[in-house]
Amino acid sequence: MRSTSRPALREPSYFVLAALLGGPLHGYAVIKRVTELSDDRVTLAAGSLYSVIDRLLGEGLIAADGEEIVNGRARRYYRLTEEGYRVLGEEADRLARAARVVMDRLPRQGSSQASIPRPSTARIRPA
Repeated sequence: MRSTSRPALREPSYFVLAALLGGPLHGYAVIKRVTELSDDRVTLAAGSLYSVIDRLLGEGLIAADGEEIVNGRARRYYRLTEEGYRVLGEEADRLARAARVVMDRLPRQGSSQASIPRPSTARIRPA
């Protein structure tokens, strides 16, 4: 059970927070890390990333953590806040519990397929 009534994180937000677990990163590094962590399921364009970052900054889940100039362009770094760690941990726990609901009920590999409940194929005839 979650300690707050906050809605579940959207997948891009979840993976941006997860990308920052290893320490501060700049935008392009976040994009690459999100792609790696999600096994290429989540790919963020720069515009999408900065929308997520703006939302996470506004919610206090991440904070700016310095800036440097590289090839004449500012590169801003972001890090998780304490609240970000807490929310990410709660979300990971929620997802793990949801997965267990299914995993605990699936037949184990190598077990008989006969034990899998099948939907009824009987048709109900109209009265």
